[in-house]
Amino acid sequence: MSDHPSPEGIMQLGMGFWASKTLLSAIELELFTELAKHPEELSAVQSRLGLHHRSARDFLDALVALGMLQREDGVYRNTAETDLFLDKAKPSYIGGVLEMANHRLYPFWGGLTDALRTGNPQNETSHGQEPLFETLYADPARLKEFLGAMTGVSHGANMRIAQAFPWKEYSTFADIGTAQGDLVVQIAEANDHLKGVGFDLPVVEPIFEEYVSTSSAADRISFTGGDFFADPLPSADVILMGHVLHDWGLDDKRMLVGKVYDALPEGGAFVVYEALIDDERRQNAFGLLMSLNMLIETDEGFDYTGADCQAWMAEAGFRESRVEHLVGPDSMVIGIK
Repeated sequence: MSDHPSPEGIMQLGMGFWASKTLLSAIELELFTELAKHPEELSAVQSRLGLHHRSARDFLDALVALGMLQREDGVYRNTAETDLFLDKAKPSYIGGVLEMANHRLYPFWGGLTDALRTGNPQNETSHGQEPLFETLYADPARLKEFLGAMTGVSHGANMRIAQAFPWKEYSTFADIGTAQGDLVVQIAEANDHLKGVGFDLPVVEPIFEEYVSTSSAADRISFTGGDFFADPLPSADVILMGHVLHDWGLDDKRMLVGKVYDALPEGGAFVVYEALIDDERRQNAFGLLMSLNMLIETDEGFDYTGADCQAWMAEAGFRESRVEHLVGPDSMVIGIK
């Protein structure tokens, strides 16, 4: 039977938005946060979340079937994964990026076909609003949600970089486009000889300071405000960019790589990390879908392979580079000046 074509995979992928939106709505309703306090039966969960009786049972049991909840003797509880990663009360919460996906990306992706035909973004700009970053950075509440989402999507890779990179060879580092500063925090906490700088637009500073203030390494972390297109980059032994280059077109990518090269000392390192597309463009579906997300969200942004990034580094003058896998779909490219 395995040799016979089946429509099952096609149907699961084509209707995949059913499962996705079910999870996103559960996060919006804070279901996992509530169940982390104590598991409960259907009627109690329905009451606590304000669910209509027609849908409540199917909703919860769909999450059981999807592996997001457990049900024993009629009592619903989180799985180990949802309890750790989707409970807002825990520091391991990664739901910020999924909250943003629910509020922004889910409706915007409905315009993917138009984007594929026109090459035009389908976000706020398609409705006559300002471009993505101008819109986000003008609204403190939305900015905080967005920066929290960036922490959620980057946290695992940030922890890996803090451990895997040869930090003992360096003394200072700067994270460009730092957002809340999770990468700076993870690196500084894991390497007590390092001093780190987070660089981002000035409006980000209070959000950065709030996040960093609880770190045991806060006294070795600082913030520098600026625009990486218009202002000089901080000087440091290591400069990092995580999920930054994919926001921009090819000319801007090359310009930013060159700007980092100019800011580094001889022997300094440039660390770029993204959901890098594999060089054969066959395996990292997340990276390829992220590139389509850049189509939805930006004027010229796109994701790229490790080999692409190494070529830009070589053009800028870096004497050597290498690609290392981090976690999940994320990898880093390390260039040495």
